[in-house]
Amino acid sequence: MADEKKAKKAPKLADAATVSIDPATRQMVAHAQKLGIETVFDRAENMKQCNIGVQGTCCKNCAMGPCRLPLPKNGIEGEDERKGICGATANTIAARNFVRMIAGGAAAHSDHGRAVAEVFLSAARKEGDYQIKDIPKLMATAPHLGVETQVEVDGEMQDRDVYEIALEVGEAALKEWGKDEGELLYLKRAPKPLYDKWTKEGVKPRNIDREIVEIMHRTHMGVDQDYKNLMKQGTRAALADGWGGAMLATDLQDIMFGTPSPLESEANLGVMKEDHVNVIVHGHEPVLSEMIVAASQSPEMIALAQKHGAKGIQLGGICCTANEMLQRHGVPPAGTFLQQELAIITGACDAMVVDVQCVFQSLANVAKCFHTHLITTHPIAKMEQKNVIHIEFDEHHAMEDAKKILTMAIENFKNRGSEVMIPNYKATQIAGFSVESIQYHLGGTFRGTYYTLNDNIINGRIRGVAGVVGCNNVRSKMNNAHIEVVKELIKNDVLVLTTGCNAIACAMEGLLAPESAAAFCGPGLAEVCETVGIPPVLHMGSCVDNSRILLAATEVVNAGGLGKDICDWPVAGSAPEWMSEKAIAIGQYVVSSGIYTIFGGTLPTSGAPVFHDHLCKDMEKIYGGMWDVEPDPLKHAHKMIAHIDKKRKELGIDKARERVLMDMEARQAIDA
Repeated sequence: MADEKKAKKAPKLADAATVSIDPATRQMVAHAQKLGIETVFDRAENMKQCNIGVQGTCCKNCAMGPCRLPLPKNGIEGEDERKGICGATANTIAARNFVRMIAGGAAAHSDHGRAVAEVFLSAARKEGDYQIKDIPKLMATAPHLGVETQVEVDGEMQDRDVYEIALEVGEAALKEWGKDEGELLYLKRAPKPLYDKWTKEGVKPRNIDREIVEIMHRTHMGVDQDYKNLMKQGTRAALADGWGGAMLATDLQDIMFGTPSPLESEANLGVMKEDHVNVIVHGHEPVLSEMIVAASQSPEMIALAQKHGAKGIQLGGICCTANEMLQRHGVPPAGTFLQQELAIITGACDAMVVDVQCVFQSLANVAKCFHTHLITTHPIAKMEQKNVIHIEFDEHHAMEDAKKILTMAIENFKNRGSEVMIPNYKATQIAGFSVESIQYHLGGTFRGTYYTLNDNIINGRIRGVAGVVGCNNVRSKMNNAHIEVVKELIKNDVLVLTTGCNAIACAMEGLLAPESAAAFCGPGLAEVCETVGIPPVLHMGSCVDNSRILLAATEVVNAGGLGKDICDWPVAGSAPEWMSEKAIAIGQYVVSSGIYTIFGGTLPTSGAPVFHDHLCKDMEKIYGGMWDVEPDPLKHAHKMIAHIDKKRKELGIDKARERVLMDMEARQAIDA
């Protein structure tokens, strides 16, 4: 009898055959279960979601609660009966929870940006190992921050010293987090009609930190109790992320490390090598990982690896640190968010180096079962477990820190056990599509604009553009929604821009290879991709690089022929498997930039139908963009296509027409 009770209490195991569409993941989950090692997939089987929390109507913002407000049995008529102890309605509670998620996501991206700005200043002062690598990007960025690139000498304009410009750029950028007055400088990079909307609605961010702090104040017990007013502040904070902290992070990283351009690499756990020292970098801030890449290529480190019996050093990445290293150096991603434990379970990971965001605490428990050194590097992101090593990153000694970490990994190579299993699955990809490189490939070297892209949208070869981004979520079959949505879009001639874990998922599926156009695209998009030599899914970087998508959308507007504002042209956004607060912040800044945005799974607003309608209907009237939610991937994709078709009809480009390259006169006639 005791044995029967014990058996009933035994934790459930995930079905390894159904956890993901990715064969490497299925293989490694089964291997982990054989070894008796718990993974995120097993924990999801044993931890059920809170129904009220999923609906967004559980309030724990004071000690009189938590107050849980389930949906009324009598529908909308029962709305007035639902109140917390303080009297807060379901709409107030859901809005408070939603904007707190925006605050959390904006804080994560913007603190990333602040850290980059601080390192950038160090580089501008020539204090450490970092340099100003992309001078044209510096010169293009400086005017947006009010920094002059030339000075008058004896009546003639002369170029200023690069490092003087960089110093002023860094100082101006850092002020954006806490300046006393004014508005964020980058807001004026948006199309003027969009900027004017933000002005009219009173949602222009004053500085980055203030908007996040004000959300925390407004959502404290007994403060803001109007869901519409709460969302105005949520919009300010979201814009402070997308058009502030995240965009600054992208620009400053490009200037220091180089603006990405297309390169070839691979993706999936199969990029790890049994005869090499394997170092996995994981997280979101690239400043230390940049030095690890440089150090790993040094003759000193390669010789040390060979001395310890390895043929060399193989770097791989997880999450957005992976995307940062990929897009500039070709370092292959070993996997997405949900594969981080599996990289250690291969038995071939000699060190996993983590910074901030999306790092499982369970990595420490998994690492105990193997020889892997788990190394934290950031002062705000430590782990309590004793087997975790902390080497705090210092930008003034970055190369020294990188070599110390690599030396530990190399010396650990000999400690591998016999249980080494690296899945034989990887795919080739082309990544590194910045705004500038898309302009080159789809705009032409002479015009240097997005005219050709616009022409192909106008003539119908390209139906529209979709930004498909975001995390994995263990509550759904890993990568399934990502891939089904993207495949359905490109099949219907929609060009896809991608970042984050969606980009890694697409790479693993082979959708970031140019030859995938012939296999998966409709005839129009296939023709464009084959002519230009690009894949139908363009990898634009990490989570913070969603700002690249905003600027690409702005370039389309500036090129002409597709309306005056981002909300006018056929574009849609999607996060099929979202899980992070950052996704909510991204969603809101994309919506308030005028883009229809649809999330998979659920949205934490369903328990407050009035508030939910505010997001999914009212937002479009205010900003031109709106939220939507659809868990079914095919329906999800077709909602995006329907929106794209609606915008084509509004522009009058929905009819079949002769395919011709439009001249300026014809384009101006459309704009008139």
